[in-house]
Amino acid sequence: MQQLYPPVDDTGPADLEAAYAYPPLADGATWLRANMVTSLDGAVQGPDGRSATVSSPPDRVVLSLLRRLADVVVAGAGTVRAEHYGPAGRPIAVASRSLDLDPAAPLFTEATHRTIVLTCASAPADRMTALRAVADVVVAGETSLDVPAAVRALAQRGLTRILCEGGPHLLAAIVAAHALDELCYTLTPGMVGGRSHRLLEAPTTLRSDWSLGHVIEDGGTLLMRWVARRV
Repeated sequence: MQQLYPPVDDTGPADLEAAYAYPPLADGATWLRANMVTSLDGAVQGPDGRSATVSSPPDRVVLSLLRRLADVVVAGAGTVRAEHYGPAGRPIAVASRSLDLDPAAPLFTEATHRTIVLTCASAPADRMTALRAVADVVVAGETSLDVPAAVRALAQRGLTRILCEGGPHLLAAIVAAHALDELCYTLTPGMVGGRSHRLLEAPTTLRSDWSLGHVIEDGGTLLMRWVARRV
């Protein structure tokens, strides 16, 4: 892997640990980063509905690193189902309004860290009761997820380095709440055509500004890090 930006004098392999290190956080502060991948034509998933279809070996290296650096991995229920999430070395937090989740799934029954479910007060009461038996259910918001409240709830559990892995609807909600601090974005050198979601799927236009942190290249895959510009 070679770092293209910012330019470096050392021509050796890029130091991924340093490139993706979290900034120092004061007591109670959080850092929410997202990790997303698209094909060259902008698809976040292939015909099978999975991001793995548009991924690449360098992307998977960074995915593993980002999970290891995080305190908690957050993903929407649709992503959890499509990507077949299971137990991981870090706590998993699943965001869902409908709570269409199987309490008997390994993500809950075999988790080495108790899985967290982020939902809202209007979620079905029977599903909430069933999930409380196997997960920590956090109610944040009335009819939709209150992103800042959910982040605070994670921070109260000591989970301050937060990694969001999508999907596009959850990521759009996070961006709309001005809660995303960093986007780790991989562009892979292939096209898939067909129909696919964008990085963000939102009913209204969203506007946010970003600064380029780095660009690392490996075999045509571009590994980028973008940091939010706060007003």
